[in-house]
Amino acid sequence: MSEEILINVTPQETRVAVVENGVLQEAYIERSNNRGIVGNIYKGKVVRILPGMQAAFIDIGLDRAAFLHASDIRAKNADDYINNDNGETPAINTLLREGQQVVVQVVKDPLGTKGARLTMSLTLPARYLVYLPQSSHIGISQKIEDEAERNRLREFIRNNIPENEAGGFILRTASETATEKDIQNDMRYLNRVWASINEQINVASVPSLIHEDLPLSLRAMRDLILEMVEKIRIDSKETYNKAVEFSHEFIPEIENRIEYYPGERPIFDLYSVEDEIQRALDRKVPLKSGGYLIIDQTEALTTIDVNTGAYVGRKNLEETIFKTNLEAAHAIARQLRLRNLGGIIIIDFIDMADEEHKRQVLRMLEKTLMRDRTKVYVSAISALGLVELTRKRTRESLEHILCEPCPVCSGRSVIKTAQTVCYEVFREILREARQFDADKFMVMASQVVIDMLLDEEASSLANLQEFIGKPVHLQVEPGYHQEQFDVVLM
Repeated sequence: MSEEILINVTPQETRVAVVENGVLQEAYIERSNNRGIVGNIYKGKVVRILPGMQAAFIDIGLDRAAFLHASDIRAKNADDYINNDNGETPAINTLLREGQQVVVQVVKDPLGTKGARLTMSLTLPARYLVYLPQSSHIGISQKIEDEAERNRLREFIRNNIPENEAGGFILRTASETATEKDIQNDMRYLNRVWASINEQINVASVPSLIHEDLPLSLRAMRDLILEMVEKIRIDSKETYNKAVEFSHEFIPEIENRIEYYPGERPIFDLYSVEDEIQRALDRKVPLKSGGYLIIDQTEALTTIDVNTGAYVGRKNLEETIFKTNLEAAHAIARQLRLRNLGGIIIIDFIDMADEEHKRQVLRMLEKTLMRDRTKVYVSAISALGLVELTRKRTRESLEHILCEPCPVCSGRSVIKTAQTVCYEVFREILREARQFDADKFMVMASQVVIDMLLDEEASSLANLQEFIGKPVHLQVEPGYHQEQFDVVLM
């Protein structure tokens, strides 16, 4: 499998596209006036404690106070999350007090109306390692499956941690192919970063930013580049130079894969990335067979409905359903990555009678989700034929970044019909006629509503005028949407 990373940079935003075999799989967007804050470390102050929620709100200098749960609080010199003898987290008001200063790290960006999610368990990521300055734990990525390799890496880390230095490490997936020198370089780099952060913590005011994660273009170099990545193309000369400098210092093995893209054709027009991003905002996702998915994203969860559509198959109904569900499972895994859908996701596959078909569809879904960089948990197919899964949410979905709720429908995805609005107009005229002694009434509404009042509802309007004994005039307001109208007394 071949993979390319395309990086598009403008003064307003940076966009990163992950393309596998010519097909867009992931898209990341960071705007200069609204950068993500996941990974940032702050010195903040406890402004409110909520015992009923086992949580505290922390002022870290953002518009909204951030959220810290009791399970994410560390004690001084603790080697793991605070737990009492029963394995339960102590009450929040025994761990924190209002006005207390704390050092915290953002693990989730502010999402919708919710503030950022925090932890006091700090981590510092590098190319091959994640440093745990407050723990002695040594962990290995679950994607490194070879037990002998896991033991070798764990032993190597233990032997290379200086006796006078505290802290633990998690070895990332990329460490499986790294040399011992590469890992040692990462360890030295992370220790230097932590020493600098410690100095800042001691002198910084409250609230203040202590450590900021890398910008998107360099985070992509650190986190997204794996062995199968053949090229990293960047359309900004300045960003290209920074990327080369960064890779030369920290990831020298990928330096020769970084290319400056000077083409007149926009870089995101390669592999139709721009078109794919636009399609990722659509509710309907067509499948090659003729079937389709319907994806609805709500505040509580995301639902995905699978339909056969125009696909009629060749053998029988069960085989048609099975093939549609198999194709849908592959497409759903891609859509989760591309749209960055998180939280609870419910998939309504087409009902299958054959138990073996159900197992194969579920296996296909799990197999294709293995390429997801984000942690996903998949449940078995329920008695209702639904598959429930959860996908870790750390940043806004593609839709939330690029779109906003429709001001006409208020995010309902539907609007009232012109006929419904006409009848609301009639009721409003009756209400006004009973309360006020006006000579006549003026209805101001959109073109489509006025057209219906003059055509299909003309007789109803005439009967209303006769009933109230007052004339009703109509006026088109071009700026009004279909649901908007005013009844003016004259």
